[in-house]
Amino acid sequence: MELGLVGLGKMGGNMRERIRRAGHTVIGFDRNPDLADVNSLQGLVDKLKGRRVVWVMVPAGAATQSTIDELAELLSPGDIVVDGGNSRWTDDEKHAEELKAKGIGFVDCGVSGGVWGLENGYALMYGGDKDDVAKVQPIFDALKPEGDFGSVHAGKVGAGHFAKMVHNGIEYAMMQAFAEGWELLEKVDSVTDVREIFRSWQEGTVIRSWLLDLAVNALDDDEHLEKLRGFAADSGEGRWTVEAAIDNAVPLPAITASLFARFASRQDDSPQMKMIAALRNQFGGHAVESKK
Repeated sequence: MELGLVGLGKMGGNMRERIRRAGHTVIGFDRNPDLADVNSLQGLVDKLKGRRVVWVMVPAGAATQSTIDELAELLSPGDIVVDGGNSRWTDDEKHAEELKAKGIGFVDCGVSGGVWGLENGYALMYGGDKDDVAKVQPIFDALKPEGDFGSVHAGKVGAGHFAKMVHNGIEYAMMQAFAEGWELLEKVDSVTDVREIFRSWQEGTVIRSWLLDLAVNALDDDEHLEKLRGFAADSGEGRWTVEAAIDNAVPLPAITASLFARFASRQDDSPQMKMIAALRNQFGGHAVESKK
């Protein structure tokens, strides 16, 4: 099938390539002309035939809103917009209503996979009307990992981004646990090889995981993480998870504590945040701050 893809950065560019490898046609637009296949959203829409599907992969907030506003004026009734960025689920409901007034369908899709998704596939969580989802399904199938798992129709509009938000909240807590364990091992005089302890956990233990593998990768690159500053940003989804927990009276002590730990990292050079920063760089290519 044909797909318009808006936003060809670290994830969007790799997604375009993976979809093309599956035999689909992708017309990509990006503000960087070196990355784009067309020079405008109008040019992208004009190149798509039949019932158009346009996937938006730009930063959440104003950039997504302006892109959807422009597409609402360019697309026709029966076309579909997919928001695959990290939008807040409450924005999805607003976008769906805006597009519905024009007869345009809307699907929200939480995407996980970072810089590794091109080869490994992307975990997908999507929400929306079943007929709209069915139209986009060939693209979901192209992007997902091989096998029976890795994608889910999570529910109504907003459910995809809500599921991805909770996924990222859990990720915060898991990274924090690895970071705390790493700092304690580094602190004790009797432990002489923390990196190899982490490596030994990769087989046979209940905490073996991709995050653990990435931690070992980071320690192979910089055994004591001496090159990194102990600072880790938050993407916003951890905050949204905690806010949703408050709204629904659901206790999330581990996730909340991990979010607050990131706030604390901005006040000093936290050893734990060196590991958090290293893990974020490993799976998502997020920027790190080096020691000066």
